[in-house]
Amino acid sequence: QVTAKTAFLFILPQYNVSVPTADGELVQYHYGLMDLVTILFYIFIAIILHAVVQEYALDKINRRLHLSKVKHSKFNESGQLVAFHLTSVIWCLYVVVTEGYISNPRSLWENYPHVYLPYQVKFFYLCQLAYWLHALPELYFQKVRKEEIPRQLRCIALYLLHIAGAYLLNLTRLGLILLLLQYLAEFFFHMARLVYFTDENNEKLFNVWAVVFVVTRLFTLTLYILVIGFGLPRVESQALDPERGNFFSFLFNNILFRMSVLLLVCLFQASVMWRFIHFQLRRWREYWNEQSSRKRAAAAAGTKQQTKLLKRDSGYHENGVVKAENGTSPRTKKLKSP
Repeated sequence: QVTAKTAFLFILPQYNVSVPTADGELVQYHYGLMDLVTILFYIFIAIILHAVVQEYALDKINRRLHLSKVKHSKFNESGQLVAFHLTSVIWCLYVVVTEGYISNPRSLWENYPHVYLPYQVKFFYLCQLAYWLHALPELYFQKVRKEEIPRQLRCIALYLLHIAGAYLLNLTRLGLILLLLQYLAEFFFHMARLVYFTDENNEKLFNVWAVVFVVTRLFTLTLYILVIGFGLPRVESQALDPERGNFFSFLFNNILFRMSVLLLVCLFQASVMWRFIHFQLRRWREYWNEQSSRKRAAAAAGTKQQTKLLKRDSGYHENGVVKAENGTSPRTKKLKSP
C-alpha cells in the first residue's frame, strides 16, 4: 500500500477537490508543486514513446529512402512531430468538445479565474509540458546538428512558455483552443515535409498547409481580440486575488493596458505572417526557377536533336569528305565521254 500511494503521486494528477454543484459534488483539480513529480514521470514515458516511433517507423523508412544527413535529421524531426501533433489534435479536440468550450465560446472567460480543472484538462496540460520538456534531452539523444539546436530551443521554449503560462495563470480554456489551432497547422506542415522527402516533385500538401496556416492565424487573432478585448473586461471579480487565482483580470479594466496587449498580439501575429509570406515567396521563386531551367534544358535538348537530324539529312563528314547517309558522295558524278 505504501508503494501504491507513492506510485499514484507519479501516475495520477494531484490536488483533487470536491466542488459542490446543483447535481451533487464534482471532483476537480488545481495545480501545485506535486505536479512536477507527475510531469517527471511522463517525461520518461515520452522518451520511451519517442524511441519506439524512431525505431519501428522512422528508421525503417529512412533505410528505404537513403536520405542525406541533413534530410535524415529533418525527416526524423518531422516524423516525430507528425505523430505528436496528430495525437494532440485528436485529444485536444475531444477535450474542447466534451467540455463545451466550442459550443459555448462565452465559457472561455466566464467565471474567471478557472482555478478548478476537470481531470482530462489537467492531465492534458501535464502531458503537454512533459512532452516539450522531454524534447530537451532528445536534442542530445538524436544527435541534432549544432546549426539546428538554436532553432529547436526557441521552438521548445515558446511552447513551454505558452503552455505553462496558460496553466499557471488559469487561462486553460483559452490555451486549449489556441493549442488546437497551432497543432493543426503544424501537423500539415510536417506532413508536407515528409511527403516532400519521399517525392520531391510532390508539393501539394504545402499548398494545403498554406491555406490552413492562414485560416488558423485569423482564428487565433480573432480569439485573442474576443477574449482579451471583450471577454475578460466583463469579468465580475476584477480585484487582484492570487489566492483565488485572479492574477491580472483587474488590469483589463484599464483600456490603455488592454489596447497595449492587443497591439503586442497583433504585432506578433504580423511577424509570423511576414515570415510565412517570405517563406512562400522564396518557395515559389525556387519553383519557377526550377521550371524555367527545365524548359531551357528541354529546349536545348530539342535543338540538339534537330541539329543531328539536319546533319543526317544533309550528309556527314568523314575524313574531310562529305558523305551521304549511304556512304556515297553527295556530288554528282561526271559521265565520261565515250
